[in-house]
Amino acid sequence: MKNLVIVESPTKARTISKYLGDDYVIKYSMGHIMDLPKSTLGVDVEHDFKPDLIVIADKKKLISELKSAAKNADSIILATDPDREGEAIASNIKDVLSSNLKLKIKNLKFQRIVFHEITQDAIKEAVKHPRNVDTHLVDAQIARRVLDRLVGYKLSPLLWQKVRRGLSAGRVQSVALRLIVEREREIEKFSKESYWSIHAELSKDKIKGSEVVFDLVEIDEKKIEQSKSFELYDGTYKTSKTIIDTEEKSEDIITDLKNSNYVVLDISQKQAKRSPYAPFTTSTLQQDASRRYGYSGKRTMSLAQKLYEEGFISYHRTDSTTLSPVAVNQMRAYVKKAYGDKYIPPQSRVYTAKQKSAQEAHEAIRPTKFEELTSSYVASIESSLGKDCARLYELIWKRAVASQMSDALIESTTVFVNSKGKKHSYTFKASGSVLIFDGFLKINPQALQDNKLPKFQVNEVLVAKSVYGEHHETPPPPRYNDASIIATLEEKGIGRPSTYASIISTLVDRSYVERVEKRFEATPVGAAVNDFLVTNFSSIDDIPFTAQMEDKLDGIASGDTRWIDMMKEFYKPFSQKLLDVKDADRIKIETEKTGEKCPDCGSDLVIRTGKFGKFVSCSTFPTCKFTKPLIEETKLSCPKDGNLPSNPGKIIIKKTRKGRKFYGCSNYPNCTFASWKLEDIKKEE
Repeated sequence: MKNLVIVESPTKARTISKYLGDDYVIKYSMGHIMDLPKSTLGVDVEHDFKPDLIVIADKKKLISELKSAAKNADSIILATDPDREGEAIASNIKDVLSSNLKLKIKNLKFQRIVFHEITQDAIKEAVKHPRNVDTHLVDAQIARRVLDRLVGYKLSPLLWQKVRRGLSAGRVQSVALRLIVEREREIEKFSKESYWSIHAELSKDKIKGSEVVFDLVEIDEKKIEQSKSFELYDGTYKTSKTIIDTEEKSEDIITDLKNSNYVVLDISQKQAKRSPYAPFTTSTLQQDASRRYGYSGKRTMSLAQKLYEEGFISYHRTDSTTLSPVAVNQMRAYVKKAYGDKYIPPQSRVYTAKQKSAQEAHEAIRPTKFEELTSSYVASIESSLGKDCARLYELIWKRAVASQMSDALIESTTVFVNSKGKKHSYTFKASGSVLIFDGFLKINPQALQDNKLPKFQVNEVLVAKSVYGEHHETPPPPRYNDASIIATLEEKGIGRPSTYASIISTLVDRSYVERVEKRFEATPVGAAVNDFLVTNFSSIDDIPFTAQMEDKLDGIASGDTRWIDMMKEFYKPFSQKLLDVKDADRIKIETEKTGEKCPDCGSDLVIRTGKFGKFVSCSTFPTCKFTKPLIEETKLSCPKDGNLPSNPGKIIIKKTRKGRKFYGCSNYPNCTFASWKLEDIKKEE
């Protein structure tokens, strides 16, 4: 008789099997084994919102294997992930197995173990300290699933009636969509303002290489920069400009500065400490991977999942910045050995999480081993898991180890220069910095570049090489990218670490938003869906409500709130609103004219967005059913045949059968050039 250990995936099972002896049999469930039915609501709203959980059809064979293994087991150890989702999977496995066991086995003791890294020490320690399934965590996951099902299944039919057939709504995704739509409209409403900046390239007399560009900051001892604040849907946006708002004013200042002296007025030097960032959470890992490598949240989580299951990193779904004392001691020991005592602070660093909610995964994302990050070690990860996994591991390793290293010490210098023209007195400024002690930057030397200024003296007269003005416009609020939308979702308390990536991918998959040059833009369909929900369900399609619901789910997880009470409080006003909205006006999906005429009826052709993306159709649809694919051209020429004298190839946007975007030549099939990334084509050019 052996102990049966059940995890979620084959990879996790294989890794754990290395650390447990012959007394253990490892099986896997391939994620959830039970879910709500797809064809019906699956929630009994009349009887305390009881969910009708059923066994997932394609899991029946796998469950039979688990049942067979359970019959011959001394104990069943549920070793699913250490969060609400993992707790719910463990609970479902327990229910399915215990309901079919004979009396002899019904007394079998189910054990729940949790661990935050798949290493020998962590697994053996977890086996020594089993517990029962945490019903509070299970309730929190049930509440989220039921809440999302009610919103999705009740709102989607309304979208079919009032916007277009085939659409669907989601509780959290709808708020994320609203952020993107609101931002697009804020950009449209934004009025750019022109302004000029003035710069003087100054140098020490007769000393080559001492040229420094100084910026004009004051006229007659009054600052020329002005700030302006705008209230956006997600917060405050600030812009700054100078008081020089016309080219004539810029030219007048440059003229006034001609033939004037430039004298060093003041020199300010100070040393400042720069502290390392906290180790990665799910959110910050996705943000940094997006900024550095262009990975989507979904891609980052997939790579992190591999690294976790293979035992390279700790659990990757967490909003905690805490590190275990054992891990901290290992990091400090590594730093001391590799770089010396001065690179470790006297006391270990402790970081406080931004999120007020207590999550189940109590550690930040970190490596499980702290030996030197050698090229051969990274190469071994690359050979087994791929280049992207190796890059992400290196990112995690450096962030975690740096978090326990000494501050960097930076000396900054600011030089002020005065110039007296015929009309006004002008103050210019230049700043520089030098790294005195690298500290935590030792493991990431490219993180800070020196900008050393020449040694100037007060009252020293400088020589003007040139004085010039630059035209600028105040920029509108930027569109969201992967990093900024995740940061906003986290800041506003929308969703939780495990949901950020799925929120974004759902919006893209539904063609509610699309990525344009790595930033999100709402499609006409997405804008129409948003307008309908905001108009008719503003109470739930809003940041405060969604954040409040997340807090209540956290309350359920901690045992402070009953999930049925939360559902009753939500559902009564929601169901009434569903009745009220039946007579609401239909929302029109805006279309964009192509400038072409329909070959069948002569009407205008327009661009529409369907289930599989954009296409061209007749504006009189459904009267005229003419359609054709939309060919979206970029400004790039094909690297292979873009220089042909006749019919040069252009790079166009194409899609695979599964809907993934890529870039190909307009002369296909004569030219088969293709690339996943636009940046790679630019490099080839």
